[in-house]
Amino acid sequence: MKYFVTGATGFIGGRIARQLVEAGDEVVALARNRARVENLHRLGVSVHIGDITDRESLRAPMTGVDGVFHVAAWYKVGTRDKRAAELINVQGTRNVLEMMHELHIPKGVYTSSLAVFSDTGGRLVDESYRHNGPWLSEYDRTKWMAHYQVAQPMIDAGLPLVIVQ
Repeated sequence: MKYFVTGATGFIGGRIARQLVEAGDEVVALARNRARVENLHRLGVSVHIGDITDRESLRAPMTGVDGVFHVAAWYKVGTRDKRAAELINVQGTRNVLEMMHELHIPKGVYTSSLAVFSDTGGRLVDESYRHNGPWLSEYDRTKWMAHYQVAQPMIDAGLPLVIVQ
């Protein structure tokens, strides 16, 4: 099988890429920075320089894959950069999932976050819980938007995607 992985230069995405390669799968990774791809090359991963915020940079590396792992995200502790958070976490997710739909990719996994629950006030919650603000951070807010305003509606419309938190 051939898989496309976003966020492969990060901790979780890198582990996913490694496990896929070790299982005998072909991996295509998207990376923004050439300086961070050495480990991926050593694994035998095909690296394409691009950015999830640039929809067309996704087309070539996603064409012909059997599945998508969308792991890339913006995460900056203590910052309030709404623009970067929305561009990467919301629009970037929309770009990846829309391209997945356009190219008829048969399966995908979107890595959401427990941050979509934000501050539960100490309550134990499950996946039916919906936090509606205020959010503790821009990360929480934009991951909520990507999860509930982008990914979930696309799943409801038939996109073959699973959300993990």
